[in-house]
Amino acid sequence: MRLQLIVLALLAVSWGDSQAAPGRADGASTNRILIVDPSTMPIALGKATLTIGALKRVDGVYLGEYKIRLSPYFFKKEKGRLAIVVSDGTLARLNLGKVTAITGTATTSGKGGASRHIDVMATPADVNRGRLKLWFAAGERKMVFEPAYHFAEKGTAALPAQGNETKPTSNLLRRFPASDGEALAAATQHP
Repeated sequence: MRLQLIVLALLAVSWGDSQAAPGRADGASTNRILIVDPSTMPIALGKATLTIGALKRVDGVYLGEYKIRLSPYFFKKEKGRLAIVVSDGTLARLNLGKVTAITGTATTSGKGGASRHIDVMATPADVNRGRLKLWFAAGERKMVFEPAYHFAEKGTAALPAQGNETKPTSNLLRRFPASDGEALAAATQHP
């Protein structure tokens, strides 16, 4: 009887540890989508706005769409695909609250889509959210954006990470359509 109690106690402790280990990069954290808030930076006589759609992780890379708009220069805009490399080890460092350097590539849409290297510094506030510093070269200019980010479970709406860029009318999460393609399309329509 005493041996059974010891075995049960050890099982309970190990089960509790596995349930309370948010710092691991296991299936729960690697299977979530990444939501990045819209971000702006000043340019000559205006501002540049970067909008990134919901990013879905596939084989250690977060993939999604992006748009850059320059105002008041309405004719100057860019859109394309974004790929940010985030390995399981990188996710584990983020889950532990460590500032982490990440790289990626942005490829413009259209004929002969040009690619550019992107550097990202992620500063987590906790395992679910934080801030990014994202920079890349656009011609001779260094573009720097500092948006907030958060992780969301698949099937939930893409609400802003900080809430100060846009304010949702409800604090309830809207459900996405059933397919991943419909979910990503719906997420990119969020302002």
